Amino acid sequence: MKRIHTQPQGRTQMRRGAGKTLSALAALAVAGGLSACGGQRQDVHEPSGNFPVQVVGARFPAKQRLAQRTTLVIRVRNTGTKPIPNLAVSICNTTCAYPAPVGQGTSVQAFAYYLKMPGLASHSRPVWIVDKPPGPCGYSCLAGGAGSYFTVDANTWAMNRPLNPGGTATFTWGVTAVTPGDYVVAWKVAAGIYGKAKAVLANGSMPQGAFPVKIARPPQQQHVTPGGQVVPGA
Repeated sequence: MKRIHTQPQGRTQMRRGAGKTLSALAALAVAGGLSACGGQRQDVHEPSGNFPVQVVGARFPAKQRLAQRTTLVIRVRNTGTKPIPNLAVSICNTTCAYPAPVGQGTSVQAFAYYLKMPGLASHSRPVWIVDKPPGPCGYSCLAGGAGSYFTVDANTWAMNRPLNPGGTATFTWGVTAVTPGDYVVAWKVAAGIYGKAKAVLANGSMPQGAFPVKIARPPQQQHVTPGGQVVPGA
């Protein structure tokens, strides 16, 4: 049986008034805390503009085998006269164009494909497992983490420091294929992670590309029987 507690009306009104006062004070405290902690847009320090680059290397094997370990490498040089604020590379499914169709772009995790099935918490299914992410391999990387170039931006790794004029940055992913099939791994380069600093090639276009990849199953093991027949199995 539920108990119902009653109290004088005047006391209820007083508490309601106190609640409004406390709410106002809490709002002021939050606002003050934001100011004290530097509550401002995260992109405020990223300069706007175009930053010339040259992609001096981009490779990923077109033919791979299940359980084979390979590397995807993107090398970018700063060909401009100003430091690039934060050189970044994004890995996308099929295309890095925005907006991309459902299941492409960054709507799935990097090195993954889109599993079209209703009711899934995540539609991303791995095609490759990232064994070693880009950047110096510190504690996070050694412990299986995202590595020193990790960012909170979708499927994006960044140097997290400026790249001086004439300098070259190399992004290398060590990956192992875990799902056979035909896939397209797309990539694009940016001069920052907030969209204000843009990397551009000599012709003014965005540095980007794609790797068509076929992952084959390993050859089936076979043996010859005493009768001379070739049958599956070791």
